[in-house]
Amino acid sequence: MTEKKIILSHGSGGASTGELIKEVFADAFKNEILDAMEDAALLPLEVGTDATGRLVMTTDSFVVDPVEFPGGDIGRLAVCGTVNDLLMRGAKPLYITSAWILEEGADVEQLKRLVKSMAETAGEAGVNVVCGDTKVINGNGGIYANTAGVGIVYKKDGNEYISASGAKPGDSVIVSGTIGEHHAAILSDRMSIETDISSDVAPLTDMVNNLSQINVHCMRDVTRGGLATICKELCVASGVSMELVQESIPVEKKVKDFAGLLGLDPLYMGNEGKLVCTVAESDEEKALEIIRASRYGKNAAVIGKVTEDDPGKLVIKTPIGGKRILDVLRGEGLPRIC
Repeated sequence: MTEKKIILSHGSGGASTGELIKEVFADAFKNEILDAMEDAALLPLEVGTDATGRLVMTTDSFVVDPVEFPGGDIGRLAVCGTVNDLLMRGAKPLYITSAWILEEGADVEQLKRLVKSMAETAGEAGVNVVCGDTKVINGNGGIYANTAGVGIVYKKDGNEYISASGAKPGDSVIVSGTIGEHHAAILSDRMSIETDISSDVAPLTDMVNNLSQINVHCMRDVTRGGLATICKELCVASGVSMELVQESIPVEKKVKDFAGLLGLDPLYMGNEGKLVCTVAESDEEKALEIIRASRYGKNAAVIGKVTEDDPGKLVIKTPIGGKRILDVLRGEGLPRIC
């Protein structure tokens, strides 16, 4: 890491974030659980009676601006971000915490709306808010949230726990819906551009519960850094390569038009209610059927294949038949979306 001071790109979820984690946090907190670098930690604590399960834990902070945006708000976002990270390990989310950092001058009525939204989303996601904290600091009325989540995952006979390192050559790569809505909704609101784009922020509890019918090899939610960053990280973690097909990746026309207007690439625009997963080719049709029948999954599509040609490499086949190499997000993917 060449920078001696923290800059905005260190929070982008891309290359700069990875460098910060590697050079500051990873060595300081080094242990077997953390070293896996998953969005949620699989803890070596067995629970259950009839079947053996493991606890899963995650934490996240939310600094989105504005705190209320088309299609959602920071309260809903905090629950979805935490619950979805648990779900990506195949866990059943159980409990979350609710901590708020409030700048002096924050509007109490707005805070009430955000807390109400958090409570309603927790109900939708099937989790209970069991503890919390509040701090007030100097500032100009900003509102920030922090959450932690706990869930439980049961291992099916003969199958491994779902992990970012679980993609296998020959797998089909599936995305659960259109990409880029959350990023576009936040940015259009920040820039006072009138659009009808709404954030896709949503808990994926129903979808992941339904996917337990088949053997999913790996899952990640498509958040900061966008689809390209997430798929690249899966390639590296699993020691595989992927070839995506650009024309197969679903993007709403209004998001594509908005991105084109501002010179953005939808592949690097974040969501807060979509996942990407890999399954054996023999399970491809069943996985699509399950996701499309689930809430928030009607636009699911197969977008590529896992290969073993060049481990860690991510390429995309363009509409004219060429191939483009994709990497993680470089620099700051403005605006801050979570």
